[in-house]
Amino acid sequence: MPIGDVLPEICLVLAGVAALLFASFVPQRAQGWCAAMAVAGAIASLLLCLNQLGDAPKSSFSGAWALDAPAIWARVMIAGGTGLVALMAPHWMAGDRRHGEYYTLLLFSAAGAMLMAGAADLLELSVAVLLSSITGYALAAYHRAWSVSVEAGMKYFLIGAFANTVLMVGIALVFGMLGDTRYGQIAAALAEGAASPLLDLGAGLIVLGVLFKMGAVPAHAWMPDVAEGAPAPSAAFLTVIPKIGAAVALARLVTLFPADVLDLRPLIAVLAVLTMTLGNLAALWQQDLRRLLGWSSVSQSGYALVAVAVAGRSPEAIPALLMFLLGYAIANLAAFAVVTHLRGRTRIADYAGLWRDRPWEAAGLILALFSLVGVPPLAGFVGKLTVFLAALDGGYGWLAVLAVANTVISLFYYLRVIGQAYFGRSGRPISVLGWTSGTAVVVTALLTLLIGLAAGIALDFFATATGLLQT
Repeated sequence: MPIGDVLPEICLVLAGVAALLFASFVPQRAQGWCAAMAVAGAIASLLLCLNQLGDAPKSSFSGAWALDAPAIWARVMIAGGTGLVALMAPHWMAGDRRHGEYYTLLLFSAAGAMLMAGAADLLELSVAVLLSSITGYALAAYHRAWSVSVEAGMKYFLIGAFANTVLMVGIALVFGMLGDTRYGQIAAALAEGAASPLLDLGAGLIVLGVLFKMGAVPAHAWMPDVAEGAPAPSAAFLTVIPKIGAAVALARLVTLFPADVLDLRPLIAVLAVLTMTLGNLAALWQQDLRRLLGWSSVSQSGYALVAVAVAGRSPEAIPALLMFLLGYAIANLAAFAVVTHLRGRTRIADYAGLWRDRPWEAAGLILALFSLVGVPPLAGFVGKLTVFLAALDGGYGWLAVLAVANTVISLFYYLRVIGQAYFGRSGRPISVLGWTSGTAVVVTALLTLLIGLAAGIALDFFATATGLLQT
């Protein structure tokens, strides 16, 4: 059982423990150093993941852990995104008496998302989902004095409790029908034609449990509330990081079940359409930017599901999924970095005149929103284009058409925000937080642009990630 296979996760856990111990013995004014520990731990984890890319795909820990290119790239995104969120947090959390503990929860939740991406055993998947969820509830409700934060955390908890129960019931049914929870053994049993209505039901319930972590229909209702009510750095984290691990985990599940035994792809395709459409329609008339970004995150989950729906049918599906997740993650983090840096202002009207008062922050926000729409040459454009092409290649042309139509719809509500920021008139000065959140704005905005310009290089990196290891 090579410990080196899980060194990135161990690195995050150790950094989280170190931050917790440090926070226990220093005064509140010094707990900002825990953010530096979190950033350092995330960078170290990212580098350890990159070091694994040269290795051949393999499984370890008795077949429970898959170490392939999709899992490694997902872990790279999770580690990098967590580092950026930790960079947003110090000045936002400075007044909280439990400031240092925040980074421990952040790192533990990131470790759970990493475990989802590499899970090759249903029990490991359940542990990963639970670790990500339990820490996520605390991150969402971290400001206990804010009723809206507590309400967001409570809704996240209630929906999560139901979804996680459904996941465990599904795992129990699959185990009862096939006698094993390891993907390799499940694949072998399915290859022999093992099929039953209870197995179908179990697989569907597992999919539902994973969809909760993506914020997709029908387990999506927590996303806009968390985006609006959680501390802004927590909202940035929870709308991005779990989605990355869950999307790769769901793609691995879809390719696990043969089409002639149980084809999950039509179900995923229908849920993709419902998720995109509901998210975009709900975002159209939102007056709160953070809630708008929450519904936008729901719709973006739908685009990710488009790539998942053709996993195994098109060799472009997994590279397209990874490219989309990268573009979405950077753009959404950039948008929330601006919200955080501007002290969490929420109403869209509050962003009127931002271009004149805070041109750099306005530029970061506009780049982020245009990338979420899919405007070239930004990272989001490349991500969506590759998803559409993968859907066409996988024989789901109708799904690609509906995805393009939803992209056109989304342009309306993103332009509402951009119009206010560029053409509106500010009635009062706009104040900002400290340099760390400002740095996060600059880094994420630059990455949104640079990844789009260097899309060919990024796609070359992802090109080898065409298959998902099951054994």
